[in-house]
Amino acid sequence: MRLAFVHSAELEQYAYPAQCPFRPERAGLARRKLIAMGLLGSAGRMEVAPAPASREALLGFHQAPYLDALQAADEGRLDGATPTSGLGTADCPVFRGMYPYAALACGASLRGAELLLDGTADVAFNLSGGYHHAHADHASGFCYLNDVVLACQRMATAGQRVLFLDIDVHHCDGVQAAFYQRRDILTLSFHEDPALLFPGTGTVDEIGTGEGQGYTVNVPLPAGLYDEAFLRAFRALAIPLIDAYRPDLIVLELGMDMLAGDPLAHMSLTNNAHAEVVDYLRCAGRPLLVTGGGGYHVDNTVRGWVLAWSILCGEGKAADALSMGLGGVFLGTSEWHGGLRDGITIPTARQRDQVDLVVDATIKQIQATVFPWHGL
Repeated sequence: MRLAFVHSAELEQYAYPAQCPFRPERAGLARRKLIAMGLLGSAGRMEVAPAPASREALLGFHQAPYLDALQAADEGRLDGATPTSGLGTADCPVFRGMYPYAALACGASLRGAELLLDGTADVAFNLSGGYHHAHADHASGFCYLNDVVLACQRMATAGQRVLFLDIDVHHCDGVQAAFYQRRDILTLSFHEDPALLFPGTGTVDEIGTGEGQGYTVNVPLPAGLYDEAFLRAFRALAIPLIDAYRPDLIVLELGMDMLAGDPLAHMSLTNNAHAEVVDYLRCAGRPLLVTGGGGYHVDNTVRGWVLAWSILCGEGKAADALSMGLGGVFLGTSEWHGGLRDGITIPTARQRDQVDLVVDATIKQIQATVFPWHGL
């Protein structure tokens, strides 16, 4: 497969305020790990620099008054930042560079979409993307501009059937709102129970309206979720829906905040679960745009993303062997001593009891309410 890592040094010039847990530097850290491991820069593993999304492109989803307010806030003027704009909150602070950074992150996802549409790449990786909470007229959840919506729309405009698969721990409320009445873009989100976690949306009964009924699929999952239970839900729901929908292209939000130890969530996954999802998509053989998203334990997030890239290269096992025992000397952090993959964890009996009943009930409910819309 031909892989394109969409990134530039310019993306690494920006940072959220220190008190904000979102760390955009994760993408650059992942890039440096890939280069150190010989997994980037060779034939079929290209690096592509993005350009910022133009205002015209951003207006394909975002409203002009909001873009004006965002740009003015970036320049130090808050006169356009109304209470409904979402700007200046704890999760969407105002800081210098927020507009050009968000526009460049959107440009990276749009560049990835173009690489897939013109056949230059089979996989495009934009770890600076995945801002799935941004709405047309307001910022939310560390997200100012929605690169995912823009990329999916670009693909759909080209006549492609698009499936957006989100395994970030937070529900993709901005993406869902954009496509809730459409069937040319299927939105499939696995996330923590919205009763427990921001943004509070993404219940099973949110399945779309009008032409889009049945083309929004939400899989809320309980706290304490472990690999086997997550993969059981993925195999029972995602694989049949992907087979039935038959998308031309897939967009994957590869958030790493479902991993155990993430400070903003309550899940117990290892990156082996993410690896199985990525390997399934690799074998599915459809053009794939991968975006970053959440992940607030930086080392765990970077390691998970590097593992995903190595799997898409067809070298996941080789990469593990290469890093085994080399640790901090080779990869820059002692937490990588055992390789890219997390150790296998065994859930407790209590954890199984608390998780399994909820997961199995959710699977049955979605099969009953959504599957008939797809002939399943």
